[in-house]
Amino acid sequence: MALFFTFVCTLALNKRQRRKIKEKNFHRNRGELLKHQRVQIFTEAELAKSTNNYDDSNKLGEGGFGSVYKARIAGDGVVAVKKPKDVHKSLIKGDFQHELQIVMQINHKNVVKLHGICLETRIPLLVYEYISNGTLFQHIHQNASTILRLWKNRLRIAAEAALALEYMHSCADPPIIHGDIKSVNILLDQNYSVKVSDFGTSVLISPDHSHIVANEIQGTLGYMDPEYLTTGMLTVKSDVYSFGVVLVELLTGKKPTSFITKSEESINIIHYFISSVKDKTLSNVINLEAASEDEMERVGMVAEIAMKCLDPSGARRPAMREVAEQLARINRELNSSTVEENNEETESEVDKENLYSHATSTTSKLSQHGTSGSLFYSVGSSI
Repeated sequence: MALFFTFVCTLALNKRQRRKIKEKNFHRNRGELLKHQRVQIFTEAELAKSTNNYDDSNKLGEGGFGSVYKARIAGDGVVAVKKPKDVHKSLIKGDFQHELQIVMQINHKNVVKLHGICLETRIPLLVYEYISNGTLFQHIHQNASTILRLWKNRLRIAAEAALALEYMHSCADPPIIHGDIKSVNILLDQNYSVKVSDFGTSVLISPDHSHIVANEIQGTLGYMDPEYLTTGMLTVKSDVYSFGVVLVELLTGKKPTSFITKSEESINIIHYFISSVKDKTLSNVINLEAASEDEMERVGMVAEIAMKCLDPSGARRPAMREVAEQLARINRELNSSTVEENNEETESEVDKENLYSHATSTTSKLSQHGTSGSLFYSVGSSI
């Protein structure tokens, strides 16, 4: 009996200690302030239950920061929970609080939305809206994606991603440098619309400053601005360079770290792409199954934009606003051209239909007067 009593007391003590730890974490993570913001507060137990205790079957992705899990929460539906690794807690804690600060001030249709947070853990758990159609990287390199077979869909995706970056650079207050733009961080929702994600390496920059000096170079090989790599200075033009790499990825279907063999020499795809645009041999490197002459003209326009984004000098690269405006214009022109072609086809069909009806009517009248229907065939043969 005494042993049982001791066991019960130990359980109660442990429960009380866990509650105190959660309360301490909640206050340390600025819970009193955040609970008055427009963001939902989740408990640790809620998120553990919704992910089946973070079972691997619910894992959506994994990176240096930790993992993202699919979760089903009663009343909220499906969400994505970002759970940090246990290693380097002090560093990750700072990263997560920094990310939280950034995502709470972003409100754009092409940026993934923060759904809620859990502040009971030592490092906050971030809960994002669930994006159902995976990453752009998967559609380009892993899936037999049907959505990217059409050039207009690739162009639309590029235009939407550019709008998200333009918003971050020009409309957010203070402006935001994403810092890790790549196809893995461009998600596609149920309508295949863009949702830019992962702000773990993002930074806020004062409007009167052109750059920040990074304490540590962060980013992804192949997408990183070479100027940032050599100087350690991160600017909005670093995002422009990374976006240029994504455009190359969309146009060629190649990973930015891949190489092309030419005259027994291996050339990085980015350099090969740039030389192809300059030499007007773009058709040798682009990856489009079928494109009309009109579409190919616009492919060339986008390739020119990509080349400007990839300029080794950040000062010579266009601003994201200029890139977004150009892509939006090309997108509108392509859609307008498509609509006109469809209208012409429809009008042609209507003309044929009217001519057929007129001919049938004439034949019928002639038949009533004893005339043969040969006139119908002669009319018909001129269609």
